[in-house]
Amino acid sequence: MKDDSSNISKTSIPGVVLIKRPIKIDGRGFFHEIFRKEDLKEATGIDFNPVQWSHSMSHPGVIRAIHTENWNKLIYPVTGILYAPIVDLRPESPTFGKVEYITIDNTKEDSLRQAIFLPKGGIGNSICVLGEEDLNYLYLVDEYWDDSKAKGVAWDDQDLNIKWPVENPTLSDRDKNNPKLRDIFPEKFAS
Repeated sequence: MKDDSSNISKTSIPGVVLIKRPIKIDGRGFFHEIFRKEDLKEATGIDFNPVQWSHSMSHPGVIRAIHTENWNKLIYPVTGILYAPIVDLRPESPTFGKVEYITIDNTKEDSLRQAIFLPKGGIGNSICVLGEEDLNYLYLVDEYWDDSKAKGVAWDDQDLNIKWPVENPTLSDRDKNNPKLRDIFPEKFAS
C-alpha cells in the first residue's frame, strides 16, 4: 500500500507531524498501514529507528501529562478518544511554550486512524481520555525507557494554560508533582 508523504501534515510546532495514511475497509474490517519510515524521513528529516514498542491503556477522565523524554516517538491510538495537548518545551525554539491540540477519535470502524510523530529534544507529550471508552494506544520510541531520564511539566501550569476538557482528572503522583515551566526555565520569564 505505497503512498507518498503527502499524507503527513505538519503542525504549528516544528517537527511534530500527523500521519494520515489511507484505510482499506471491507466486510471483514479494515487494514491500515500506520507509517512508512522513508515517508516520515522525507517529511521530517529524521531517520526514525524504533527500539521499543509499548502499549498504554487509560480509563476515561485520565490525564497523563506533560511528559518529555529525549527520544523520537510515534503514537498510534487504537481505541477510544485521544485528546493530546502537545507542548514545545525547547528553550531555543521560536515556538517555545506553544500548545498544539490534537484530537483523534477512534471509536468508529471508519475513524481516520491517525498517528502522531514527536521529535526528541523537548516536545512535551500529554494525553487526556475523552468519552466513555478506554483509550488504548501504542507507541514506538528509538531509545529504551530509562526512568531516571523521565521529565515533566505540571499538567495545570498557568503559563501554558492548557484547556483540559475534564474536571477532577485522574493523575499519577508524578504528574501531580511535576514542576512549573517557570521553575525549569526561569530565564524565559525574567522581566
